[in-house]
Order: sequence, then C-alpha cells, then structure tokens
Amino acid sequence: MIILQAQNVTKRFGGEDLFTNVNLTVQDKSRIALVGRNGAGKSTLIKMIMGDESIDDGTINRKKGLTIGYLAQDTGLNTSLNIYDEMLSVFSELIEEEAKIHELEIQISKLDPIQNSEQFEKLSNTYDRIRNEFEQNNGYGYKAEIRGVLHGFGFLEKDYQRSISELSGGQKTQLALAKLLLEKPQLLILDEPTNHLDVTTIAWLEGYIQNYQGALLMISHDRYFLDKIVNEIYDLSNHTLTHYKGNYSSFIKQKDQQISTQLKEYDKQQKKIDKLETFIDKNIVRASSTKQAQARRKQLQKMDKIDKPINDNKVAHFSFTPTKQSGNNILKITDAKIGYPNKLLSQDVNLEIKKHQAVAIVGPNGVGKSTLLKSILGKIPFIDGKIQFGTGIETGYYDQEQRNLHSNKTVLNELWDDHPTTPEGDIRGILGSFLFSGNDVEKFVSDLSGGEKARLLLTKLSMRHDNFLILDEPTNHLDIDSREVLEKALQQFEGTILFVSHDRYFINQVATSVVELSFEKTTPYLGNYDYYLEKKEELLAIAENQKNDSSDAVTISSTQSTDKTNYQLNKENQKKLRKLNRKIEDLENQLSQLDEQKNQIEAEMASEENYTDVSKLSELQTQLDQITTDIVTVEQDWENASIELEEFSE
Repeated sequence: MIILQAQNVTKRFGGEDLFTNVNLTVQDKSRIALVGRNGAGKSTLIKMIMGDESIDDGTINRKKGLTIGYLAQDTGLNTSLNIYDEMLSVFSELIEEEAKIHELEIQISKLDPIQNSEQFEKLSNTYDRIRNEFEQNNGYGYKAEIRGVLHGFGFLEKDYQRSISELSGGQKTQLALAKLLLEKPQLLILDEPTNHLDVTTIAWLEGYIQNYQGALLMISHDRYFLDKIVNEIYDLSNHTLTHYKGNYSSFIKQKDQQISTQLKEYDKQQKKIDKLETFIDKNIVRASSTKQAQARRKQLQKMDKIDKPINDNKVAHFSFTPTKQSGNNILKITDAKIGYPNKLLSQDVNLEIKKHQAVAIVGPNGVGKSTLLKSILGKIPFIDGKIQFGTGIETGYYDQEQRNLHSNKTVLNELWDDHPTTPEGDIRGILGSFLFSGNDVEKFVSDLSGGEKARLLLTKLSMRHDNFLILDEPTNHLDIDSREVLEKALQQFEGTILFVSHDRYFINQVATSVVELSFEKTTPYLGNYDYYLEKKEELLAIAENQKNDSSDAVTISSTQSTDKTNYQLNKENQKKLRKLNRKIEDLENQLSQLDEQKNQIEAEMASEENYTDVSKLSELQTQLDQITTDIVTVEQDWENASIELEEFSE
C-alpha cells in the first residue's frame, strides 16, 4: 500500500534546477535509502516531503492521517525535562488510560454488584474496554520499552533524572532518535541517524530498525548500515532520481553495470553517426550518389540521439606517499593508563604495531579512543605506562575536531603557508585534485562546510609524506564517494596506519587488525571488522561453554561422581593445551628476534661505511634473504599452531 508519493517534483535555486521531475514512492513497509553526493539535494527533497521547503513543480501526496517522524541531521531535543520524563511523554495517552483503569477499579470495588447491578455492569464494561485497549497498546510494557531503548543508546538508569538541557549535542540527538523510535510513526525519516553513535550503539540500532513495523526513508553515508537495513535505493545524481532494488552494495554493482551499458550504446551510436556523416560528406556533391547521401542525411536527422552518460559525482584524486621508510617496529605501548588527572578512561592499555599494519581502534564512546591517539602524539600525557617508537618514524595526524586548520586563512594559504617554496600553480593543482578549484581556493576556512574542511585536512596530510598516519574519525563529514577514494588511497599507502573510526565499512576496507579498547584492557584481533565480530562471538560461545562445563563439574562434585576416563581425557587435553600455548609463545619470541635481526641488517646496509662496499652489501643481502625466508616459515608455523589452538578450543 502506497503511503507517500512524489510525482515529477522539481526544485530550483537561483534560477537553476537542483533536480527535475523526480519520482519517489514509499510503501507501508518500505526500507529506502536516498543516496547521492553532497549538495545533490537529498536533504532538500526530504524537507519538501515534510513541507519545510517549497515545491517548484510537481506534487507530493500522502496517505490520509499518515504519521511521520523526522530526524534532521544533528538535530537534538530542546527541553528542560529530564531524560525519563521526556521519553515518558510519548505515552501520555497510555498513562491517562492507566490512571482511568485505577480509578474505575476503585469505583467498582465500592459498589455492591447486587444492589447496584446496572451501574456495576456499566462500569465493568467500560473497565474491560479501556483495559483491552491498554493491553493492545503495550500498556503493561511501555516502561520496559523505554528502558530498553535508552539502554540501547547507552543511557543507564542512573542517568534518567539528568536534565536534557545539560547534555551534549550528540546526546540530545541520540535522545531525539530514541523518542522517535518510541513514538513509532508510520513513516520514519532519518537524516544521518548514525552520526554521534559508537559502533555498539549502531549495531543495536540496526537490530531495532530491522524489526520496525513502519516504513523507513533515510539518508546515510554509513554503507555498512545501509547494507543491513535497506532494500531499495533512490540515487539522486545528474539532477534526477533513479530507483534501484537491493541494498547499497547491490546498487553500486547495478549502477556501474548501467553506466557501462550506456557507454557501450553511446559509443556504438557514435560510430554509426561518424560513418553516416563520412558518407554524406563524400557523396552529397556527386550526381551519381547524391540521392543516397540525402537518404543517409534524413536517416541521421530522424535518429534518436543517445546522450553521453555523465557521472556528476566528481571525486577527489589523491594518494599518501611516504618519502622514507620506517623500521619494522613502529610503536609499542606497555601497561598504560589513559585519561586526565581526575578521570581515568582506560587502563592496562597494551599495543604493538609493526610496519605496514593498519590498526583500527574500536570501543564505546567515552572509553578514550581519541584520547589514546592524543596520548601517543604527546598532546595528552599518559597517566602511567611506557611508550616506545621505532626508528625512522614520521607521524601525520588527522584530527576529527579539525583544530589543525586556521579559520582566518584562505584555502590556498592554508596549504601554501606550510609549503612556501612550492609554486602557486602546483598548490592550486593539488587543491584541484581534492575538488578545490577556481574561486574555491579563495574561500576562508571558516566559511567551508564540514566536508570541505575534511578534504582540506586530507590535502594537508597528503603533502607531508609521512610514513605513520594516525587518523581520528577520518570519514566524518565525507560523502560516500570521498570515503571510497580515501579507502583506496590508504589501501595503496606504503606506510603504517593507526586509526579510530565508527565506520564499519571503512574498517573492513582498510584494517589489517582491530584493537578493542575497554575500561579494563585492550584486546587485539587479527583481520577486519567482520572478522573481529566473528571472533568475539566465538569467544563468547567458548566462555559460555566453559561456564556450563564448570556448572556441570560442580554438579558432579556435589554427587561425588568419579569418572576416571573423563578425568584422564581432561588431563590429556590440558597437557595438549599447555603445549600449544608454549609453542605459540616460542614462535612469537622467534619472530621478535628475527625482526630485530632484520632491522639490524637493514640498518647496516643503509650505513655510509657499507653503502659503497659491494662485497659487504652482497653478504648482508644474503643474510637478509635467509632471515626473510625464516620469518615466512615461522609465521606459517605460528598460523598453523593458532588454527590448531582455535580448533582445539572449539
């Protein structure tokens, strides 16, 4: 059943069409994503649907009585109520019904059903009707529902009495979304709902929305979230709206295939046109063939010309290129505590990063992920612990707060002042590759959008040519196209990366390992985000099995059962487990020693005294080749032993 439809809708700004004759249909169970580059008009179209923007041409029709819940980007609750009372206000009608039920119970209890039979029956019927409505509307469960949603967004019962006016902007936005979910409108419209949410909360929101009974229309740059939630895509590009079935990944494949097909059809027609025009030019003046040329001309005039496919999604083109290579050991943090003098955020932080790794830091909001990066950079001192950098490390930092930019400078000077010996033309060319062209370079930094500032920061970072990049939420403010370009640049980067991100799709594309940061410790996982989730589930399952085994053991002990066979088997298993753990530890020690030897040989090869000694270099190269072979062998042994340990644990 169609609940909302936009038909041939056009929007103009300054006499130019932002989009023309767009059509969009929302069914009662739709799961729709509206995608397109920044500035294409996505939020404008949503505001037109909500009646907050005028419609220049076309119509938008809604089902009679349609309830719409709308969360604009970075919009939070503005109220003096506390958290719980604000959420409770959603259920005001249920609360009135609940009070009425209690009132009727008191009235009925005071009546004699025999002497006041008529009044008793009337009140009883009213009571049954109201109570049935109350039950059908989850009257006995709405308080639990409030607690469940608030808990999903990270608000605990101790927070319920906090005044919303005292909260941060991000927390107010979270509560605005929480209230919308509790209201359950027939159509839920969300503009960047995952902003200000940590990975855990986004995962919870995915599960909640997947079970949402109404329709959903959303704008989001979170591709992982879109893949989980939506089954329709409307792509706003080239001033028009194109509909695709499937999730985001399916849409990308379909669009690429569509553009490829259109290009082939266009090229095919162009060849035919060239052939016709060549024939006409050669034969139009010849008496013997002029009629044939005229016929070809008519054929050309009647032909429906195919427009060349245009991709208006201009994207940045850049790369990160270190000028020198670092040693194999990049960074080691041992038993650290991070936070501030009066506030400990995380303890037992242990982190070891090797050359060419891309390590993602994940964890809940408030655990100190950004603080950890700043502590590594020396901006915030470690409360306790040791930090050691390797040799030849040159560090570049992307600050999500964008404090490395100067609001009073122009875009051109922001970059040129850092590289005054570089010709202006080269600086403009570099800025152009990051989509700053023409008059854009004369803009003041203070006048840039969040996305433009993000691109400018990436421009500055690419010009430094560091070999160790520390990135704090680098995809914030970037549209999907820019995120994909950044991913490719980091995948091709010949250095080492440490980054914090809540963009799980981005983590999957870039990370070679994930480190989970909690208040108590750091836990490393080899692989990308999906692998991290998989291993966490496995570890939880193992812990649950061990808990059950422990419970079984207590039961056996209490009944004084003695099973010698099981005892012996468990003893053998424990012995094998200890042997595997020792083997893995020995292999890790071997790898560490081999890495140190490799670094020493590389340092010797780079020294001035050996640089021109051909025989010495040859000898060192032979040693290096042997050590490299040994490292590969030991790494393979370590991987096999780790797999055996995992299988044994299962």
